[in-house]
Amino acid sequence: MFVRLVYESFRRQKRRKLLAGVAITLGVGVATAMIAVATDIGDKINRELRSYGANLVVTPQEDTLDLQIGGVDLKPPSDGAYLNEADLPKIRGTFWHHNIVGFAPMLPVNIDAGNAGSLTLLGTYFSKQLAFGKDDFVTGVRITHPWWKVEGAWPDDNSRDVLLGERLAAKVGRKPGDQIEIAGQSHRVSGILSTGGAEDDQIVAPLALAQQLLGKPGAVRRIYVSALTKPEDALARRDPKTMTPEMYDRWYCSPYVQSIAYQLQEVIPHSHAEQIRQVAQNEGTVLSRIKGLMLLVTLAALFASALAVSAAMATAIFERRNEVGLMKALGAGNVSISALFFTEAALLALMGGITGFAGGALLARQIGRSIFDSQINIQPVLFPVILAIAVIVTFAGSAAAIRRAVKFDPVYALRGEA
Repeated sequence: MFVRLVYESFRRQKRRKLLAGVAITLGVGVATAMIAVATDIGDKINRELRSYGANLVVTPQEDTLDLQIGGVDLKPPSDGAYLNEADLPKIRGTFWHHNIVGFAPMLPVNIDAGNAGSLTLLGTYFSKQLAFGKDDFVTGVRITHPWWKVEGAWPDDNSRDVLLGERLAAKVGRKPGDQIEIAGQSHRVSGILSTGGAEDDQIVAPLALAQQLLGKPGAVRRIYVSALTKPEDALARRDPKTMTPEMYDRWYCSPYVQSIAYQLQEVIPHSHAEQIRQVAQNEGTVLSRIKGLMLLVTLAALFASALAVSAAMATAIFERRNEVGLMKALGAGNVSISALFFTEAALLALMGGITGFAGGALLARQIGRSIFDSQINIQPVLFPVILAIAVIVTFAGSAAAIRRAVKFDPVYALRGEA
């Protein structure tokens, strides 16, 4: 009899049930899309933000020493402190090496450029092939500094060709293919570099050439690292020296910019790594705000869905007050009547949840293709979560109407009075 009552309810009130089902489907569909995008958005946004450049810089430990007496800075000139180029491949040996998008060493050298006068030559990797163990990889400024634009061609890292900053090239009248004198030797200008920064007034060359001019093989002045990180939270800002072993393990095994910097210091001797604060903070702010916006959209959609279900269920139950009155007159208790309506609500929730999950998955994939130009991965664990959300929203919307139904007086209900 119970099953028949449920069946007849759906058969006789198709329109009401359809309206409630559509409301659940739309709310759950939006929730599915937003949750799927939010759980898969971190790396995609981080990769988008990596186009703004490196977010970590590694320098010699001596540069962090602060030696002042009477307000006078007595720290020796920093050109005597260098990192070792041979240690650079070890960056791929850190715990979060898969999060390291790329790195680029820098070595500025003051040179005599003949008629061009005294200039700064910046040695770096352009697109350098390196190896760490069995891992072969490519790194350099073409990865960490994607806004650098070259008119002409990028130099090969094993060549002696150079790039001229666009302001310097205009000043000395050089173009791609011309020659320029550096420390008494002629070098080919492979391209004109535009960065919008100090490099526009400099010569940018392969790192090996800068080391040769400086007379310090293997010397590196600083390293820019581009890494995928997660936004800061309270744990990220803790000093690892004050942590318990369990807390330290959780901090060390989380891709915070601070923990990655700590690991860089471990693999590069006598180094100090720190985040480029403005870049790292902006990434966390953007990601947090986008996720916050998605949470608000999800809550608004579910709230609207609950209101629509409430209205549909209230109308449906009011139309069935004679049926409720008859059930009570025949001896049905409040629990039995509540069970009947909650069963109907659960069936609506399951049907709406399944349909909404399918529609939300399609919407999430469309958002991924149109905004991030990649596919959003729907995690299987999301399906039971969405069904649970659908049931909660449906029960929340139906509770007030069901509570009113169980309070119907059978005398008034059978007479058609509210």
